[in-house]
Amino acid sequence: MLDFAKAVVLGLIQGLTEFLPISSTAHLRIFPDLFGWGDPGAAFTAVIQIGTELAVLIYFRKDIWRIGSAWVRSTYDPSWRGVLDARMGWYIIVGSLPIVLLGVALKDLIERDFRSLWIIGSTLIVLGVVLGIADRVGGSHRSIRQMSLSSAVLLGLAQALALVPGVSRSGATISMGRLLGFDRESATRFAFLLAIPAVVGAGLFELPEIPGGDNAYGPWPTLVATVISFLVGYAAIAWLLRYVTTRSYLPFVLYRIALGAFTLSMAGLGVLSA
Repeated sequence: MLDFAKAVVLGLIQGLTEFLPISSTAHLRIFPDLFGWGDPGAAFTAVIQIGTELAVLIYFRKDIWRIGSAWVRSTYDPSWRGVLDARMGWYIIVGSLPIVLLGVALKDLIERDFRSLWIIGSTLIVLGVVLGIADRVGGSHRSIRQMSLSSAVLLGLAQALALVPGVSRSGATISMGRLLGFDRESATRFAFLLAIPAVVGAGLFELPEIPGGDNAYGPWPTLVATVISFLVGYAAIAWLLRYVTTRSYLPFVLYRIALGAFTLSMAGLGVLSA
């Protein structure tokens, strides 16, 4: 029963942090250690992210259907190739390639060396500062309708930085989006759409390891955490999209810096196992 209780807490953490630019992976590494539970494992982390990505699939189901159907039509009907939704399909595919290729190539490093709390604490601070600067100096003269192939490539490269825990997939993509001049809602919305292939793919890639691999819990607690992350994540998406239409990312910047400093301090004191 203890594993189920831990899974509930971790599912809540995942659902609350996946879509905010504060790194869900960092939270799933820091807080279990802080509670004395140890690292839940990269496989557990990847699979419960499927719950939050299912929330994205349902929340953006109309956008996904529209983009997907337009993209399919464009593959055999040239008249559809200039349609925005068809181009968006290609942008998401191209933008997903960096994180997929690097994720496969660096799998062992990601699951072993990159989960160091020294790295996580540092990236929380550094990328927090980057997000703050990008949000402050970036323009808001472009909407998602003005997405281009070059922008999709740059956003995809930024997303690939999230292979390092503490970076935050949404935080890196949003930072690049703001630097490219996209308004906050457009940058956030594209970050969500771009994450779908990468995160679902990572979860399915790690799925075989759940029964006995790099996972501190069994299949059933992992399933519970995944369901909870879905429910909480769905609510978090709706809240964040409303929030960014009128407010800046400053609270997330300050939180990242504070959490990063706390993590480094606790690792230095030996309270957390680095």
